[in-house]
Amino acid sequence: MNRLLPLLSLLLCLSASGAGLLPVPRCDTPADGTFLLDGSVTLCCETALEPLARYVTAYVPLRRTASRCSADRCMVLRTDEALAPEAYVLRIAPGRVEIAGGAYGGVFNGVQTLFQLLPDDVYAGRLRLPVRLDCRTVEDGPRFSYRGMMLDVARTWIDLPHVKRYIDLLAYHKINKLHFHLADDEGWRIEIRSHPELTAIGAWRGGDSPIRAVYGRWDEKYGGYYTQDELRELVAYAAVRNIEIIPEIDLPGHSRAIAHVRPEILCAYRPDTGPSGGYYERNVWCAAREENYALLEDILSEVCAIFPSPYIHIGGDEVETAQWRRCPDCMALMKRRGMSAPEQLQDYFMERLAGILRDHGKLPAVWDEASQRGKLTHDARVHGWQSVGTCLAATAKGYRTVVMPGAWFYFDMRQSPEEDGHVWAAIFDAGKTRGFDFAAQGFTPAQMARVEGVEATFFSELYLSHGPESPAYLDYMCFPRLCALAELGWSGEGGDAAGFRSRLTAAHNDRMAAMNIGFRLFPPEVTYRDGVLHVVTDDGSVVRFTEDGVSTPDASAPVWKGPLRTDEPHRYLFRSFYKTGRSPVVAHASHYRTVSPAFTLTSSMPATERNPFSRAESYKGHARTRRAPRPGDWVLYTFPKPLVCREITIRTGYEHLPKANITAGNVEVSCDGRTFVPAGTLEDGCLTLRPERPLQAVRIVSTCEGNGCSFVVLPAPIVKPLL
Repeated sequence: MNRLLPLLSLLLCLSASGAGLLPVPRCDTPADGTFLLDGSVTLCCETALEPLARYVTAYVPLRRTASRCSADRCMVLRTDEALAPEAYVLRIAPGRVEIAGGAYGGVFNGVQTLFQLLPDDVYAGRLRLPVRLDCRTVEDGPRFSYRGMMLDVARTWIDLPHVKRYIDLLAYHKINKLHFHLADDEGWRIEIRSHPELTAIGAWRGGDSPIRAVYGRWDEKYGGYYTQDELRELVAYAAVRNIEIIPEIDLPGHSRAIAHVRPEILCAYRPDTGPSGGYYERNVWCAAREENYALLEDILSEVCAIFPSPYIHIGGDEVETAQWRRCPDCMALMKRRGMSAPEQLQDYFMERLAGILRDHGKLPAVWDEASQRGKLTHDARVHGWQSVGTCLAATAKGYRTVVMPGAWFYFDMRQSPEEDGHVWAAIFDAGKTRGFDFAAQGFTPAQMARVEGVEATFFSELYLSHGPESPAYLDYMCFPRLCALAELGWSGEGGDAAGFRSRLTAAHNDRMAAMNIGFRLFPPEVTYRDGVLHVVTDDGSVVRFTEDGVSTPDASAPVWKGPLRTDEPHRYLFRSFYKTGRSPVVAHASHYRTVSPAFTLTSSMPATERNPFSRAESYKGHARTRRAPRPGDWVLYTFPKPLVCREITIRTGYEHLPKANITAGNVEVSCDGRTFVPAGTLEDGCLTLRPERPLQAVRIVSTCEGNGCSFVVLPAPIVKPLL
């Protein structure tokens, strides 16, 4: 019988676990009685936990006292060396609350669990006492020591207050790493005091900046940067919240911004800049210039001094080695060192950077491409982003690995086919992230021993065209996917998508609303049967609708009280709302139905051989021109039969991204193929028309000079038929 007691105890613990907590704790055991949390309760802690005590009292109005509390009417924060560093035990007894953690991080995690047991107003700073808490013991700890989120502030500038807000949101979800993407082709965001020109020039694009706009806001000078004092302030702010900031300077590629400030870092050949209107697009440091390593020593030494993280991320992804192939100096270096391929220059370059970091007491973190040949120092940490396969390969080579394949963890991806976002990795919502299963993906126990944890990313190319002064788009893309990441990082086990969704509905959506997160709700289900339109939700949200087939439902739209009998289901658009959350706009499948009418594509800009106009005409891909647009350039879509439709979208640039487009231009239509009349202006490179008469042709006339690229992407028009 005694042998059954531990098993029985475990079953009792598991049966009581959850209670709406997210991440779900390993063990949550109820006990008799309650604890009255009121103004008479005192908070005490060890000296090392003083910053955490100040953090707690900013949310919970308690009195502070000395490091030792009396037995009753107190809340105690303490460390316990018997626990793992981020593990904790939270005990709520009738006269006392105690949070013990293996180290500061463990106590902080216990505090976050306590916050989830309090009324949601705690997150809004409006907690009113008294509050009565049920007695219980929560024993918990994370599976992974690395639970990270990458924030790209290079493509779209995010100011210090908004980054602090984001850190708060990470901390509420027990995320403990912020991978801070500070430099890329579109901007340099970190002050380097020995080279002030890097931010004076490189932090800005558009206007009179030598760095051209690419992703939007083409007519303004845009950007910003963090001073070193601001970054130290941010590091301290994050540390109180148990978050380590890992800076990234992406090298040797993704460096167009610094190359326009210091063009001498580039390889010694003259590129053809005719297609880009005189703008050079090269973005790779020359691997053969010794002066480059001296400049990087200056930069990285200052980065190392700002950030206490043992790791500095130095990139290593998407290096266009063709630039090295054209460089006589790089070819000479290859010959001297007996190299047979320019990819070996990347090993050389990254090892030089690793040496600089080593001299400053730091270790390199890299994207998975930098480890593919296994030549990089094995004290590097690899971030596996391309696929599960690249993560498996990195662990097989013996590298400590952060698992983050884009098809599960890139939160800039679309969450459903009709929403905004990238599409190159996958289209997925929070359920897929929560369901990531290491064993099913092929990780062996030996490889799991090298998995440090999981990370998600938000690359911000699209943020620029979605009102970055407000965090609404960032919130919507990251939540609740980040909640799913938090649970996966905590448990290490996938496959609980259904339970995760129920925990959101039961409790966590309310918490996110109190955190003022503009989170995404799972979309309502729309069906049409026997002439009747049905809309169903399962999360307590209110469904609102419009019936003109065009207008997006907002919080003032009529409430759906269906079902509704109609022979025009395509006219109805729906969106659900719950507090600060909202779903995507959804409709019956007939609303999204498209047709592929024959058309001829011509342009004043010649097409490339690889992507001719016929690719767009056949609806098998996009066409690409040989140069960027100039004022007066035109693109003409001609239909052999008059086109009758309810809607046609003429797009330039990629389907998922406002890049390589005609940034400004007028759209004209013709009903006879000869006489054209104005129909509107491009917005982010495209325009949707709802013609009242049959169309014979649609023409775009460029008014822009360049687009930050050396080509224009021309996809087929998107045509919706009359229904």
